[in-house]
Amino acid sequence: MKKIIAGFIFMLIAICAHAQKDVTQFLGIPVDGSKYAMIQKLKTKGFKTNPSNKDVLNGRFNGMDVNVFVGTNGDKVCRIMVCDANPVDERSIQIRFNNLCRQFENNSKYISLGNELIPDDEDISYEMLINKKRYEAIFYQQPAELSDTTLLRERLMPRVLEKYTAEELANKTEDIQQDLIKMGVEYMMELYSKKPVWFMISNNYGKYYITMFYDNEYNRANGEDL
Repeated sequence: MKKIIAGFIFMLIAICAHAQKDVTQFLGIPVDGSKYAMIQKLKTKGFKTNPSNKDVLNGRFNGMDVNVFVGTNGDKVCRIMVCDANPVDERSIQIRFNNLCRQFENNSKYISLGNELIPDDEDISYEMLINKKRYEAIFYQQPAELSDTTLLRERLMPRVLEKYTAEELANKTEDIQQDLIKMGVEYMMELYSKKPVWFMISNNYGKYYITMFYDNEYNRANGEDL
């Protein structure tokens, strides 16, 4: 029995190690790979190189003129940053921010843990300048694993078998059952945390624009260079 369980654990760990990571996507393109390859893929979506800066792409996104930047960690893409090309006044940015929040909330590809809309009477310039307030909202792209319960169980099983024996799982107590539920929720939140998409209001000499970030947390620096 122990040899069977050990072999089963080894097999599942191998599956997890070699499976392609489910990463954040921008316009259906995985935020991954080399910067050059990413730029070429973005060009197929209609973006064009900025005449004055070859590292910046110009184009249309979600109905707006934008500038797109590709962020890397080493030789891997870890972020796509999208900035409105045309700054607007305070009232316009309040409307734009709230509309974006609603669009993300109504998009089934995303989940939100709670974001606040900006009230109509909010003095954005005062709050940003005097109170140093950051207007931002964060959402998470739905992990592909969560749509496949069989795959989810396979990915979670090594963690479960590190803590409980096959005999304990066959005769689960109420405490074990609750712990398994907790482990499942924690794993799901871990998957979500790797695929954040967030945006904020940026200020440029009294004019405002939205900056959006599509992050691949698998490729972000994690202290490995320290």
